[in-house]
Amino acid sequence: MATQARARTGETLEDRYRAVRGLSLDLAAPLSEADACLQPMPDASPAKWHLAHTTWFFETFLLRDRRSGYPAYDERFAYLFNSYYEGEGERHPRPERGMIARPSLDEVRDWRDAVDATLLNAIVDLPADLIELGLNHEQQHQELMLMDLTAAFFAQPLRPAVWKAPAARPAAAPPEIEWIEGREGIVEIGHDGRGFAFDCEGPRHKAFLHPHALADRLVTNGEWLRFIQAGGYRDPLLWLSDGWAWVRAEGVEAPLYWLKSEDGWSRFGLDGVKPLSPAEPVCHISYFEADAFARWAGARLPTEAEWEAAADRMDPDSGNELDAAGPVRPRAADGAGLRQMFGDVWEWTGSAFLPYPGFKPAEGAVGEYNGKFMCAQMVLRGGCCATPRGHMRASYRNFFYPHQRWMYSGLRLAKDL
Repeated sequence: MATQARARTGETLEDRYRAVRGLSLDLAAPLSEADACLQPMPDASPAKWHLAHTTWFFETFLLRDRRSGYPAYDERFAYLFNSYYEGEGERHPRPERGMIARPSLDEVRDWRDAVDATLLNAIVDLPADLIELGLNHEQQHQELMLMDLTAAFFAQPLRPAVWKAPAARPAAAPPEIEWIEGREGIVEIGHDGRGFAFDCEGPRHKAFLHPHALADRLVTNGEWLRFIQAGGYRDPLLWLSDGWAWVRAEGVEAPLYWLKSEDGWSRFGLDGVKPLSPAEPVCHISYFEADAFARWAGARLPTEAEWEAAADRMDPDSGNELDAAGPVRPRAADGAGLRQMFGDVWEWTGSAFLPYPGFKPAEGAVGEYNGKFMCAQMVLRGGCCATPRGHMRASYRNFFYPHQRWMYSGLRLAKDL
């Protein structure tokens, strides 16, 4: 099965496997044993757990299920590093992953080396589609690792940087938003069958688009500051009922990782605490916040069909995405026309994460990958600065609960015409 990424780069499946697995180790390289075990919140997982879980995935679904007599590296690891696969048995509680002191980080690395050696030795006899699923799953966890490291280090009193970033000149604020008229009438969305896709991206099907327009760029920090100054977090008329209850219960006054002092606003990232850049896309906001801002701005969030129809002919590798370990950040908009569709921040849509017409999950435990989460979550599109380059496509559907915001999430406005 030749993926889009392999077709672009000429990589063999073995080359791709080595490259993807290697990036995970690069992301964990600057971490000590203690750093790799940090666990600040129920949604996040330690870096060591991500390294182990992706290894468990290959061992379980490629080696154990496909190679007769394969001996598990350590039978105890399945309980510790299974995420949510009910078909694979009991597992360690998610909020307690940070308490897993053993195996050590070095022992997890040794396990990875053993699984990699066994899989690469047998790669020609293993199903390529499952290997590609495992690699794309690992890329998802590379992004999660950066999200969770941000959450973990923000929870530390000194709020240290994971990576140092070189000094940069402040970006110029982009021009005011321009509106780009979208396609209208019957369109087709969903994966077209060429290259890799997750099960929830299909089947391809028809959707009807009413007259609408999309903002040419993402909403910026500077525009979000105006929302705050206008009392956006204090006006119940801007918020959905559940969103207003969340704001009041959590005391939310700004995006996650924003810090206010006498000197103004700053933000925390993988490069530590830095002054807030008004030109950067706003990041780490919930669906509730995105929806409230859109209402305040006299607009709305795009549907996922509107977004995909606009992005379908664009290069998914053209944006600000993850190429190497380091302090990734969203970047200010540059150029003209419809831009920032891929990379920078995931864009909240107004669409619930539901199955497409004709959707059927795969058989067996691997069928638990996406389908069982199609309840009470909202769709995000476009990838972010922490999404590995080569991982995105127009049909890709990410999803989170409306209150969550530790991921690199922002918004693009839409409006009816």
